[in-house]
Amino acid sequence: MRTTLWALEGLEHILFGSGRRVACRNAWTAVLEDRDRARSRLEAESVRNAAAAALEAEAVVHAAADRPAPAASRG
Repeated sequence: MRTTLWALEGLEHILFGSGRRVACRNAWTAVLEDRDRARSRLEAESVRNAAAAALEAEAVVHAAADRPAPAASRG
């Protein structure tokens, strides 16, 4: 029984010996992808905020242009 267990452990070591290395590589790749997604998300947020500010400024300009001119006061 013990010999069979040792044989299976040896076979497992041969077949899955590089498993830890692969797992670490996969984890690091996932970290790098998360960083790329975060960078892209921040960039998209900056573009969105700039576009919103431009639209808001345009709306203010149009609102000011649509108002009637103030009446001249007699003094």
